Amino acid sequence: MAHVVLVTGVSRYLGGRFASILAADPDVDRVIGVDVVPPSHPIGGAEFVRADIRNPVIAKVITRAAVDTVVHMNVISTPVGAGGRVSMKEINVIGTMQLLAACQRSVGVRRLVVKSTTAVYGCSPRDPAMFTEDTGPKVLPRSGWGKDSVEVEGYVRGFSRRRPDVEVATLRLANFIGPNVRTPMTDYFRLPVLPTVLGFDARLQFVHEDDGLEALRLATVGRTTGVVNVAGDGVLLLSQAARMAGRPTIGVPKRLSGLVGQVFRRTGLADFSPEQMEFLSYGRGVDTTRMRRLLGFEPRYTTKEAFADFVRGQQLHGPLSPEPVERVERVLLDVLGRARSAASRVG
Repeated sequence: MAHVVLVTGVSRYLGGRFASILAADPDVDRVIGVDVVPPSHPIGGAEFVRADIRNPVIAKVITRAAVDTVVHMNVISTPVGAGGRVSMKEINVIGTMQLLAACQRSVGVRRLVVKSTTAVYGCSPRDPAMFTEDTGPKVLPRSGWGKDSVEVEGYVRGFSRRRPDVEVATLRLANFIGPNVRTPMTDYFRLPVLPTVLGFDARLQFVHEDDGLEALRLATVGRTTGVVNVAGDGVLLLSQAARMAGRPTIGVPKRLSGLVGQVFRRTGLADFSPEQMEFLSYGRGVDTTRMRRLLGFEPRYTTKEAFADFVRGQQLHGPLSPEPVERVERVLLDVLGRARSAASRVG
């Protein structure tokens, strides 16, 4: 049983809400939330400590509070939210290394839970229909959050070998979605027009924000170890999700998808990394047998139901204002026009 739990990344929505959930759990005596800035949202009965996990001072926090369980949720998915790609890499990878070093030196830490992502499986046309936890990626993520998460999991495996006395659980969660959470995918579906890759209809799998946090809670207070996929049942095709959200789509040639992502990031319409564009081409599905068998978790929401709750919460099914539609169309037409002009000059 977890007595004193340290949660990283509590200044963001999921980390803060998770700390609040844990603080209300009768199986947990004390919750300490750490981050570099104070949370702007309530964290319930959790205590906030201002600390940077990239700094060795995190070891003092763990020791002084007699922490026995660490939940690492401070792996950031978007460069914009981190202040740029360099800062994102430092927080995700260097921060994880320092946190694990602090856990390794602590004699009191007995359990480590890591919030990872199914993005570690990558995206390619050769992917299996469903990834199990033991299936390796056909193409490793080459950039962004997926690449960082692969490195994070590597350091976690190293820590587990050095400290076999510590129980380690790594949850690979599908894309979070719901009425309140904000991610690159929720930003995408809030666009008035959705750019899609011509000739592709990606398979999407989501986990509802409530389900994802409940899975993390069970991993924190339970005894499950190893890698566990977490996702809602079933998949949605990108075209089906677009119809549910009431969003028109515009097809972009695959060779221009990277350029479209760059333009959208520069204009502030959405944060599209190259890996995000690959995901919108091929999608991804994961097997959740181990989630039920080892973690004992049954999601309340299927993938379709989770996405429907997001649509309701964001009121995406209502009428679209013409101004943002025209703005997105202008961006896409500008990209296509520049590509045609470049092609004609080459020809």
